[in-house]
Amino acid sequence: MASDPLNEVPLGRFTVLPQGSASLKLGLLTLLQFVTLSCISSSEALIAPSLVPRVKSSYNFGRTFLGLDKCNACIGTSICKKFFKEEIRFDNWLASHLKLPPDYFSTYPANYSDDTKSWRPVEISRLISKYQNELSDRRICASASGSKNCSIERVLRKTERVQKWLKAKRLTPDLVQGLPSPMLRCPSQRLLDRIVRRYAEVADAGSVFMDHFTERDKLRLLYTLSINTHPILLQIFPGAEGWPLPRYLGSCGRFLVSTSTQPLEEFYNSPADQAADLAFQLLGIMDSLRNNDLNYFFYFTRIDAGTFGIFDNGHLFIRDASTVGVIDKQQGSLNLDRQEEYKDIFSCLVLDCRYPFPSCNTVKEKQNLVMVCQQLLPRLLKGKFPQLIQAEIDSALVLCGNPLLSDQEVISAASKLKGILKPLRTCDPRYAYRYPDCKYSDRY
Repeated sequence: MASDPLNEVPLGRFTVLPQGSASLKLGLLTLLQFVTLSCISSSEALIAPSLVPRVKSSYNFGRTFLGLDKCNACIGTSICKKFFKEEIRFDNWLASHLKLPPDYFSTYPANYSDDTKSWRPVEISRLISKYQNELSDRRICASASGSKNCSIERVLRKTERVQKWLKAKRLTPDLVQGLPSPMLRCPSQRLLDRIVRRYAEVADAGSVFMDHFTERDKLRLLYTLSINTHPILLQIFPGAEGWPLPRYLGSCGRFLVSTSTQPLEEFYNSPADQAADLAFQLLGIMDSLRNNDLNYFFYFTRIDAGTFGIFDNGHLFIRDASTVGVIDKQQGSLNLDRQEEYKDIFSCLVLDCRYPFPSCNTVKEKQNLVMVCQQLLPRLLKGKFPQLIQAEIDSALVLCGNPLLSDQEVISAASKLKGILKPLRTCDPRYAYRYPDCKYSDRY
């Protein structure tokens, strides 16, 4: 059966045909051998031949996550090595009688190991939708030749921005000017230095300079910053240091591996004590984003029920940080609100860049609380408590969700709501993140 050229997916200098093509089996085998050899060449770990057939189905599915010349630009990263060492497995999909899941989901369950002996559940997340994936590829190719298929990495390397990155010794605000991420809308030098020092896909030289970055390292970081900064935030503000973010396990191109969680929306029908606990935690996170030891102000540009998740121990955290912006209250942010004056292909990979970026000067301290009190907490707390307590909760929600009130009025209403919720929480093993400490201290 002849292939449809519109459905062909470029893979570096190869083209992988869609399922149903008579050439699919041979093409995938050739591709698997090529990428496996490439990954081996950049890693000391060799893959046992007996493992290759087991990887075939997993890789056929997993390749849809890999952006920027698919796996070519990811070669050498820890996550690429783990895929081919089978330390990330789609175990329940490898049986021949099971079909692979649709490739349009945003997240997929998998298993992760550091030693191939002990395993834990993880999520493999698509950083942008399949549609955005395809749109991004077409824009990159169209920017060069108008062709539908091209070597994405080769096209990006020729751009003015990449050439500046390759020559740069330090990540400075002009290098990220015009990128669409809220995190980079008004960056300080302190924030950019933190990105370089903590970028997990290169050896940590403990320096703010990029001398230890290869050309591909720089291109990979730039591409990630342009597509979705969620994995970067996980690296520079890790949960191990008290930030409300999950552990970073690896990412490349357009996918991310992180700890398995349940989204907040699955708890909308939870019992009163659990709802009170989650709402209390959520308001606490809003406080920490506004006031923290590093003196950064983190703000959301958009919030929905999938933005937050819950670990098995009951601990709530930010599940999707792609809409988080950062303002440096200590150093101050350089005035890049003129970013709309400079745009290139990296500005438009996932967004319609015809519209100007909102100014950082429009961000208010109350912004996070208003969105949470309007969109999430009413669904979590509605009708679950005795009448008098419910009336107090509803009244506080109205105030903290009112965008017409001043910052201080909204913050005061949220603080009052926290005070109402705190005694409604229970202390038992279901809340392992604070049990048994809650038996001995009011702090928990």
